[in-house]
Amino acid sequence: MSATLVASDLAAGHGDRSLFTGLDLVVAPGDVIGLVGANGAGKSTLLKLLAGLDAPERGELRLSPATAIVGYLPQEPDRRPGETVSQFLARRTGVAAAQRAMDEATQALTEGTPGADDAYAASLDRWLSLGGADLEERAEGVVDSLGLFVELDQAMTSLSGGQAARAGLASLLLSRYDVFLLDEPTNDLDLEGLELLERFVRGLRAGTVVVSHDREFLTRTVNKVLELDLVQQQINLYGGGYDAYLEERAVARRHAREAYEEYADKRSGLEARAHMQRAWMDKGVKNARRKGTDNDKLGRKARSETTEKQASKARQTERLIERLEVVEEPRKEWELRMEIAAAPRSGAVVATLREAEVRRGDFTFGPVTLQVDWADRVAITGANGSGKSTLLGALLGRVPLDAGSAALGSGVVVGEVDQARALFHGSESLLDAFCAAVPDTESAEVRTLLAKFGLRADHVLRSAATLSPGERTRAALALLQGRGVNLLVLDEPTNHLDLPAIEQLESALDSYAGTLLLVTHDRRMLDAVRTTRRLEMSGGKLAETSL
Repeated sequence: MSATLVASDLAAGHGDRSLFTGLDLVVAPGDVIGLVGANGAGKSTLLKLLAGLDAPERGELRLSPATAIVGYLPQEPDRRPGETVSQFLARRTGVAAAQRAMDEATQALTEGTPGADDAYAASLDRWLSLGGADLEERAEGVVDSLGLFVELDQAMTSLSGGQAARAGLASLLLSRYDVFLLDEPTNDLDLEGLELLERFVRGLRAGTVVVSHDREFLTRTVNKVLELDLVQQQINLYGGGYDAYLEERAVARRHAREAYEEYADKRSGLEARAHMQRAWMDKGVKNARRKGTDNDKLGRKARSETTEKQASKARQTERLIERLEVVEEPRKEWELRMEIAAAPRSGAVVATLREAEVRRGDFTFGPVTLQVDWADRVAITGANGSGKSTLLGALLGRVPLDAGSAALGSGVVVGEVDQARALFHGSESLLDAFCAAVPDTESAEVRTLLAKFGLRADHVLRSAATLSPGERTRAALALLQGRGVNLLVLDEPTNHLDLPAIEQLESALDSYAGTLLLVTHDRRMLDAVRTTRRLEMSGGKLAETSL
């Protein structure tokens, strides 16, 4: 079904803080709209409004036809206790809710409830439209094609992070919505998964709105960009793809700055002229008073006329200032100026594995022999489930080996984003959790450091568990700056970060002088970050590839 979603004059906020006002948007068939903006700008809020899950403070939504189905797939697909893979897929595709509605209508039919036949027909149409009739058969094929070798009756909570990401991708590939709303669908996907997702999104006839931190994914899929600019309090819709948006935005910002500077220069010049004219006028008045006792009537008259002329000129200049069309100064964007604090350098050998093996059920990691030396900058790639996280865990001594040996070198101080994220899931406040991780740092210094990462007073006293994924990642990056490290381990660091923060992280990595282990599927980060070695995991085996 071809469907169009129209948002008119939407407004939303958190408490007394406005996120956006006057937002208009049309999502038509064939549109793939990239929704971009800094963390906290309201991207996820807008998706929930478009999905009808939350009510706007002002404005309205229209769906044409009214029976069209809007599918919202949030980030971090929730794995509910007791829910199987099959049930997860049915829920995420909307089939489970449609099945419940059809069951209720069937019950009403058997009880002879008036209007039950119409309700049953509508629920049946919805169930069929969502693909309920053959979902199980299609699910088996999609799950196999994704290499997700699990049983459909297996519990979702038993899946690894990579498997859960593939299950989330499977739910998307199985979906038959009329409008798609996708919040960070690229999170935790490997390169193969990203390519499948890109083909799916490019092939959709349904209108789509997507939030993603993956710049390459946006470049390859979107044909429009909606920017929520929290700093300027503006909403801008750009035609064309993501790269065209970047160019057009840069031009628009340059023109805005030039327009303000032209206005400021003109106003400053007129104000200086008015000041000088008033000074001349004042000087003329003083001269007139000083010489007012002499008998030179012609001189007094000339001085009076000169003073009046200067006063008239001053008034004219002031009117020119008043008539100037005011151009507001573009507010400077907040920038994450990140540095990674360096600990004293470690020994020459940072970490080693010797014939290391880890066996988990049917999966075998190794045998792997690897030596990481001081100042090595290592990129680690591979499909989900290939053993990348096991490799990191083995190198750092967190994963017990079934064979072989592992050792960290002398003086190694490890900093991890993935591990640090886990520190910010508890019930204590962000400030308390952070202070516990850096006990030698004063509370005031911690507040200042967190503020540099966009985590201000309204964040630091909140329970750490209530932070968004992006805010937890920012806190983890702040921790790297707050305590020195000489072995930096980044496992998918761009997940949940906004685009400006990703660029700042890349810049910080460029100036970091220690040893780096980087696991990422972000294709642009792999190109942007300087590395000296590239390792690839495949089926538990490690190979070093050329850069």
